[in-house]
Amino acid sequence: MKTSPSQSLPARTAATLLAATLLGPICVASAFAQDGVDVGKSSVFANLIPAEQLEQEAAKQYLSLKKDASAHKALAADDHPQLKRLRAISARLLPFAERWNPRAKDWKWEINLIGNTEVNAFCMPGGKIAFYSGLIKTLEPSDDEIAIVMGHEVAHALREHARARMGKSELTNAGVNILSTVLGFGSAGNLLASAGQQLLTLKFSRSDETEADLVGMDMAARAGYDPRAGIFLWQKMAKASAGGKLEFLSTHPSDESRIAEIRRNLDSVLPLYAAAKKVSLDALPAYPGVNYP
Repeated sequence: MKTSPSQSLPARTAATLLAATLLGPICVASAFAQDGVDVGKSSVFANLIPAEQLEQEAAKQYLSLKKDASAHKALAADDHPQLKRLRAISARLLPFAERWNPRAKDWKWEINLIGNTEVNAFCMPGGKIAFYSGLIKTLEPSDDEIAIVMGHEVAHALREHARARMGKSELTNAGVNILSTVLGFGSAGNLLASAGQQLLTLKFSRSDETEADLVGMDMAARAGYDPRAGIFLWQKMAKASAGGKLEFLSTHPSDESRIAEIRRNLDSVLPLYAAAKKVSLDALPAYPGVNYP
């Protein structure tokens, strides 16, 4: 049956609202400085998900995770040596978070260590970070390597990868659900509740993972951690995953491709590291186990 102009108006209105939302500004910064890595602008799909509400859902899920870990005596106490180490590294790293997302200055950052054999770490929207003890026991990482892992996970939150992926997923749903989300009513509440349950199991795309590698490496370098550690770290990850893929690497680029990408961007971040160490670029010592260039 032919559609009349009046009947097509709601669809046109929905399309207009959706386009305005997608094309409108989002608060996540692109790589706006002249120095360091350049990863371009953040995904417009993040605009479909209310940031503050998603962060509230993430905070609830993080609290639930901590309570469960505590009940199983798996939540590290504040005086645990490895937790103190993680928090010391984060204290140097996180001052550079606002550079990548201005809203990060208002996040209630938190970092905890959970007893779990899985080789994993994550940062939820809003700055809730967790490391599993399995990562530290299996990889025996240096502080430089921990900074690379932490920077990578924090970068996912700063670049709003979870929010963007959920927004993109919502875009593929029925138009009514999309419009409800855009307007802030209807299915939005259910969407966010569902999103909160997805945050610990959400898989990022390979492009997201590559971006997180580069942004994390940039942050680590500015904090005075050697970005070349990323090469050695992923070599260790590859060895640890031999015979069975690590969950941490399940959707990541291949070790060879990510190491190649890190090498391609070392020229952008080594000057930042040298500046943080207050030495000239030529005065930087070689990184053990890593040949560069």
